[in-house]
Amino acid sequence: MGENMSRSSADRSLHGEEAESRAAVEPIAALVAVLAVGAALGLYVVALDDAEPDQARPTAEATLDQVEASVTTGGVVEPERLRGVGGFRDVATVAIEADGERWTVRLGGETTTPETARNTDAVAVAERPVTVSVGPGRNVRGTLRAVVYR
Repeated sequence: MGENMSRSSADRSLHGEEAESRAAVEPIAALVAVLAVGAALGLYVVALDDAEPDQARPTAEATLDQVEASVTTGGVVEPERLRGVGGFRDVATVAIEADGERWTVRLGGETTTPETARNTDAVAVAERPVTVSVGPGRNVRGTLRAVVYR
């Protein structure tokens, strides 16, 4: 009797009855799975696009780099050279602070002013430590700061 049972199981396997029931996938379930994967990939692409920095907006770091190159000689920032800095399209305020003194200059066009840029998204700030010349042969540590109004 045990042989008959194993033969009938084997006969069913050979005829494909058992194989068909295990390998069959409902077409609707497969379509739902494909749609779910497609939606997940779409959301991922949107998230990556939002995470990319916006290159069209001015950054305070880029402004700070340009200003520092203009006012630095031999690795020392000369505050008097702030007056000669120009060529900025966006409104920015650049300040040098050292030894209790402060030098400030306003750069750029008049499309946006500090008074009209009230929300925090409209302002980018960057600063870095620099060596500042405060007199003939007298250099002290100071801060170069750029505030860009978008």
